[in-house]
Amino acid sequence: MPTTLTVNGKAHQVDLPDDVPLLWVLRDELNMTGTKFGCGVAACGACTVHIGGEAVRSCQVSLSDVDGDITTIEGVGTPAAMAAIQQAWVDHQVAQCGYCQSGQIMQAAALLAENPEPNDQDIDDAMQGNLCRCGTYPRIRAAIHTAAKQMQEA
Repeated sequence: MPTTLTVNGKAHQVDLPDDVPLLWVLRDELNMTGTKFGCGVAACGACTVHIGGEAVRSCQVSLSDVDGDITTIEGVGTPAAMAAIQQAWVDHQVAQCGYCQSGQIMQAAALLAENPEPNDQDIDDAMQGNLCRCGTYPRIRAAIHTAAKQMQEA
């Protein structure tokens, strides 16, 4: 029986087994490849998406467990919020290889939606499940502070 998912504000019907991970639904069925496969066990955060506004690891959410609208990196946040986060990422030269960045940005967007003025500990706590093999954690933290300030000023 087909399942209807709302992804980035648009309804999609998929006819897949209930136990298929959301990551593969997004990448293989809906061709939304901004969400990355990293580890498959929710340990790296590369596959982070929002379900009902909450950051989750899509590799560990089965199709039958999706309960809410899905937002991927292709549709995250309001234009102003996303512009602030993206500009901060560029200004702080966060990305090196870039593979983890969609997950990092999705986690940062969820943090800033919940806490518009995070301190270092808030950022470290929220971002701890998102791994960056290039080690750009200080730049990620600085970019989140910058994005938060820009969003407050807007």
